[in-house]
Amino acid sequence: MTDLNSFLKSLLMIPGISGYESQVAHFLEDHWRPYTDDLSLSRLGSLHGLKRGSGPSPRPSVMLAAHMDQIGLLVTRIEAGFLHIDAIGGMDPRILPGQAVIVHGRQDLPGVVAMPPARLLPSGENDGTISMAHLLVDVGLSPAKVANLVQVGDLISFGGEPVELAGEYLCGHAVDNRASVAAVMICLQELQVRSHAWDVWALASVQEEINFAGAATSAFQLRPSLAVTVDTTFAKGPGADDWQTFPLGKGPTVGYGPNIHPALYQRFKDLADNLEIPCATEFLPKSSGTDGMSIQVTAEGIPNLVLGIPIRYMHTPVETVSLNDVRRAGRLLAEFIASLEEDFMCNLRWEN
Repeated sequence: MTDLNSFLKSLLMIPGISGYESQVAHFLEDHWRPYTDDLSLSRLGSLHGLKRGSGPSPRPSVMLAAHMDQIGLLVTRIEAGFLHIDAIGGMDPRILPGQAVIVHGRQDLPGVVAMPPARLLPSGENDGTISMAHLLVDVGLSPAKVANLVQVGDLISFGGEPVELAGEYLCGHAVDNRASVAAVMICLQELQVRSHAWDVWALASVQEEINFAGAATSAFQLRPSLAVTVDTTFAKGPGADDWQTFPLGKGPTVGYGPNIHPALYQRFKDLADNLEIPCATEFLPKSSGTDGMSIQVTAEGIPNLVLGIPIRYMHTPVETVSLNDVRRAGRLLAEFIASLEEDFMCNLRWEN
């Protein structure tokens, strides 16, 4: 079995900003190959891993969808050797000043996000949060060298290596959603020694942070019988302690709401209770904000469940996850797949 801590740390260090995930896909191809029967890439670059079941053909299939992309930055203008930037994906500019980054130009360049002194900012921009328009990336080179190595449109990812915190917590950028990709990896490993009648599609989808395009197109191509969307959710922390947040290290969450098939919710909850895997209900009264939104409405509709892994400080360079929660999510996925009867779909009904 792959060591989760080492695997996830390596995965977090690979840049894979939305729309530019090929390096992550190639890394996962190498690691999924021993646990799958077939690997392929979609036309948009999502990775499909097929693990065949033991039931009679044609077999039903379940798709485990975890997006592999991350938020990041893009160079919009170069002025006197300094890089103007804009965000790819949802990003709060308050997190940026002082951050270490990597500029992916003709070669990778370490840089820092800086802001001008307040007295030099336009009136109204010098008090409070500095907007993205006034933030700059400094790579420490002369304007002439920058012009040779960087151009408008180059990508910028967060720098810095993952940090191990006490209590088997791991902190770093891209935990959303590489933690869920790791949970799918654990599931695939568990299924090596578990019999399962259904085919399993492991999906590492692209572009979730901007438009859900990877999951939508892969669901249409693969046409699974049902799907489980695995994503991160909000953990409790300073200023975040209401019904929409969940304890870190106390297990994954199972979504409940219009984006989730009620029978799948009940199946997961009963299974977690029987296995004594701690698992909270995550109420999602509107949309889930995950790939599950596009998967659910693909073709004639695909029954979908959302499994969440709590993390703190979502969409920052210090996203924090409990490794135990990742392990529990992976095990619960494997147990669910192993429990699926050949005729499960015949009895599946949308009943509240």
